[in-house]
Amino acid sequence: MVRISNTFIGLLNVLAMLIAVAAMAAGAYFHFHGGTQCQKFLQMPLVVAGAVLFAVSLCGLVGSVCKISFMLWIYLFVMLVLIVGLLVFTIFALIVTSKGVGQAVSNRGYKEYKLGDYSNWLRNHLVNDKNWEQIKGCLKDTDVCRRMGNDDAAAFYRENLSPIQSGCCKPPTYCGFEFKNATFWVMPKTGPAVTDSDCKTWSNDQKQLCYDCKSCKAGLLAIIKSQWRMLAIINACVLVVLVFVYSVGCCAFRNNRRDKYR
Repeated sequence: MVRISNTFIGLLNVLAMLIAVAAMAAGAYFHFHGGTQCQKFLQMPLVVAGAVLFAVSLCGLVGSVCKISFMLWIYLFVMLVLIVGLLVFTIFALIVTSKGVGQAVSNRGYKEYKLGDYSNWLRNHLVNDKNWEQIKGCLKDTDVCRRMGNDDAAAFYRENLSPIQSGCCKPPTYCGFEFKNATFWVMPKTGPAVTDSDCKTWSNDQKQLCYDCKSCKAGLLAIIKSQWRMLAIINACVLVVLVFVYSVGCCAFRNNRRDKYR
């Protein structure tokens, strides 16, 4: 008679295999249908993650249903590595996102962001020159700046812009540029109010804007910080579930060993 723990692990891995197939199908869709830069960026991670999940789930399914202890041992080993890795990542994410906050601007509804406020790891590994070209293409594909479209200065200054819109779609306030519309600003004849590379990088070309500014990278890091903080909470919940599944898997493994020596 199949034990409850074996049945539970079997059903769980059938569900995981379906999710893996869906992930690989999404990756294949992005490959054959072109898509935006964001979608192309997700293509390979989706396929790889789906393939790994499918292989591990297959080991768990075969090991629990067919009572093959070696396959179940592989499954439990990968689960243990996943639990440890998730715990380490959660702690790491909390550490590297401990720095960096948006700075309130006088008489503005939005905040502005400075790249130097964020941790060295985030700056050197997520928004370095190598990665930024792909990220920049992704941001342009979203048309996040076109959706602003406000021609009234007073109304624009009251808007609660997202970190991306604040950093990438307009020049920093300290540059002292004159507002014409949300994505068109005029530099004073005397030049920028301060000497800063972002003031010189800003362009009224709608394909350029401030996508190469440090403030744009800082805006992206502000989003990443918020998401990683939320992810840390989700990870804590996932860890509880994984530990439970791992415990049930150990029971199934023990059942297999007992049945073998009966």
